[in-house]
Amino acid sequence: MARQSISFTKTNDEWLKALKNSKEYASKNELVNDLIRQTHKQQQQTDWISAKIEKAEKSGFTTDTKEQILAQSKTNP
Repeated sequence: MARQSISFTKTNDEWLKALKNSKEYASKNELVNDLIRQTHKQQQQTDWISAKIEKAEKSGFTTDTKEQILAQSKTNP
């Protein structure tokens, strides 16, 4: 595992310590890695949504109802 040295503002350091002390995380390392994983997952979701919007914009307008569009979105990932 790569080793890094980072600095936090006082406010962020206190927040990290509070989360760690709540025993939700065993260490700041674990907490920071979890935050990075969550951010990465959110970015993937954002990229997926952006791709869907771009595809929709390029496909033009539709006369489908919102119910039909919703049904299609659930069957065509």
